[in-house]
Amino acid sequence: MVNCCGLVTAKNEPVPLKGVEVEVHVKGHVATVTSTLKYVNEEQSPIEAVFVFPLPGDAAVCHFGAKIGDAEVVAELQDKEKAREQYDDALSSGHQAFLLEESDKSPDVFRMNVGSLRPGESAAVSLVYIIELTVEADHALRFCLPAVLNPRYAPPETRLADVPQVTSVPAATVPYTLSLKVHLSSPQPITKVESKCPLEPLTFLNAEKTLAEASLSSGHKFNQDVELLFYYQDAHQPTAIVEAGSAKAEPGSLMGDPVVLLSLYPEFPASVTSSLATCGEFILVVDRSGSMDCTMHGGSGAQMRIDSARDTLLLLLKSLPMGCYFNIYGFGSHYESFFPKSVQYDQKTMDAALKKVQEMKADMGGTEILQPLKDIYSQPCLPGHPRQVFIFTDGEVWNTKLVLDLVKSNAHSHRCFSFGIGEGASTALITGMAREGSGHAQFITGTERMQPKVMQSLRYALQPAVKDISIMWNLPEGLSVTTLSPPLNVIFQGQRALLYGQLKGQNSSDSEGSVTVKYNLAEQSVSNKLSFSLKPAGDTGLSLHRLGARALLRSMEQECGIGGPEQEGLKEKVLQLSLQSGVISSFTSFIGVLKGSGKAVQGPLLHRDVPTGHMMRMSCPMPQVAYGCAPRSMKGGAMLRGCRLQAMPMMDACLVQSNHKSGFLVDVDMASVEREAQIDAEPQKDLLLQLIGLQKASGSWELDSSLITVFEKTEEEVAKQTPSQADRAVFATILALIWLHGFKTEAQEEWEFLAMKASAWIRAQKVDYVPQCVQAGNALLGCEVQQEALGL
Repeated sequence: MVNCCGLVTAKNEPVPLKGVEVEVHVKGHVATVTSTLKYVNEEQSPIEAVFVFPLPGDAAVCHFGAKIGDAEVVAELQDKEKAREQYDDALSSGHQAFLLEESDKSPDVFRMNVGSLRPGESAAVSLVYIIELTVEADHALRFCLPAVLNPRYAPPETRLADVPQVTSVPAATVPYTLSLKVHLSSPQPITKVESKCPLEPLTFLNAEKTLAEASLSSGHKFNQDVELLFYYQDAHQPTAIVEAGSAKAEPGSLMGDPVVLLSLYPEFPASVTSSLATCGEFILVVDRSGSMDCTMHGGSGAQMRIDSARDTLLLLLKSLPMGCYFNIYGFGSHYESFFPKSVQYDQKTMDAALKKVQEMKADMGGTEILQPLKDIYSQPCLPGHPRQVFIFTDGEVWNTKLVLDLVKSNAHSHRCFSFGIGEGASTALITGMAREGSGHAQFITGTERMQPKVMQSLRYALQPAVKDISIMWNLPEGLSVTTLSPPLNVIFQGQRALLYGQLKGQNSSDSEGSVTVKYNLAEQSVSNKLSFSLKPAGDTGLSLHRLGARALLRSMEQECGIGGPEQEGLKEKVLQLSLQSGVISSFTSFIGVLKGSGKAVQGPLLHRDVPTGHMMRMSCPMPQVAYGCAPRSMKGGAMLRGCRLQAMPMMDACLVQSNHKSGFLVDVDMASVEREAQIDAEPQKDLLLQLIGLQKASGSWELDSSLITVFEKTEEEVAKQTPSQADRAVFATILALIWLHGFKTEAQEEWEFLAMKASAWIRAQKVDYVPQCVQAGNALLGCEVQQEALGL
């Protein structure tokens, strides 16, 4: 008889993970993260603790170890199937074992098995990974320690055994705490460190302020993603770092040769950056799955994800250039488009789209993104209108690799701009779609507004596409380079591009090299050159080698084929590179065994799923509860693992519900649902959104009562100030521009494009009374905005 077991909370049985300690060493743009997880078995029987957790999609996981009492074990990297067999054999033989592996379906999800822990025993499990810090629009370097792993949608045809089982609880009930300390080292002075989480004061360790330490305040509950922003002076300057190879590695191998990391910030000519495209096909793809009907963050006054998406679509539709083409898709378990095919942007089509946007709800079930993308790619591109695809999703899918393969196979026909909404969005999916689609990725977490980031991506989309990118290396005689990074296929103004190269051959460490990036932009040939010293930097712990290996592994894994016959030769190369570099891959796992008594475990080994935090709040009807069991093979019948029990709604515990027919997994915080049901008054609509909603597709406004209400004036006051010779639409549009510049400068990133449209429309009217209208508008609104500032 099969007994399903899992997270037991209805009877208040303890969860074994008690605390997480994280040490982060930041050197320039690279962070090495050491995470220690402390387990205690407070039960009366031996247990196996299973923890499914998120890591950044491009992390290079390079160490896994454990300490039980005074005994320590350092895990070895092995072929995944062999590691699983060794783990099963160890537990069946009475030994303790630890297994860490990457999900086969998504590279940003990991599963850790800790077994078996004897009654009263504690264990400290540590893992080390290396990541590149992402660059924000204000040049801050962003570090994110993901805590939230939202249950992810799997298409109906997906076998339950193929979907990693995630146990989530409401954020407030996560039973373990987090301590985090960051050691900063930068060639440029460190100016500040910011976070939405409470921090201890920043401590500088030298007079130059190039060394510093920061830490979270004590007692922090690990119930949300921890995001830190590091600010350096001149952080956006191009740099190059050379890292020496390991003396223990074979000469000529990746780990034995030096590796160079180039951080490039291409600068476009001013004549190009000042002109934005007035054509294009813009396809906006919006997640309408049930998981979008939850808040952007766990704080008070948080907006629902679907509401934020609606506001963003309004802003985007008002900002598109006249004469372009567009369409909007909504997707969940199925998908629908506003129009059968992309339509020309004008007042009629914009009004029709806006009406549908206002009716959008998060009512389309699971998150099946493959089918709408297939439909988009099946349609022919429009000559003279480059296709730009904007995808908005909370990224809760399991078939990440299939999606990325599809985007990559259609990269020649479009650029893909992706947006991860809320905590728990898959970094592998969001960054992967942008990377494979030659676009740009953005994440909106915590209290961040979606609109500024979307407008930044729109600016990138309206920039001329960079073509014919080439990399030219100039190295001393006897030295060559093998590029480890994928080909550079996209460049945006002011955005960082990272390149890894393996330096082969002999040379003097005092010599110099250079790299030149050449490309064509708007019919111009552009080149950017960076010279660098070949002298290796100080001790960097082979972090650049492992990041370079990770970049190469990702490229090779993509080529191995998903869902079809694997290319065995390439798979073997992935396996060998992973084992040589010590970086985990989709074909390898870390396995550690601590020899014990050698006596087989008597009776069943209890299975405990360790929960991750989850911010979700649902207002939709709850799906039925289903039970899933995917048992793994057992040795000698001593253990039962790989099964779990989903808690029933009437229990006091947090719920993980499953509707197996749709494949939709979702957590429900019932207390939150009840609280939200009591909120019956909607907040007053933002005046800026009201103004944006009134703008015409041409860029103009009408001087009607709705616009006057935004200005908080009476019709009599407006009539008194209106110049007698002025066209009412011209005066209304000038008033709107003055109001934006006078009262909403903090949101300029959001309204910049629609203001440009408005200014262009006014100039096209070729009237000579603009100065009088500006003067009258300033007097009416109580502003002092200069005509030049309005672009008139």
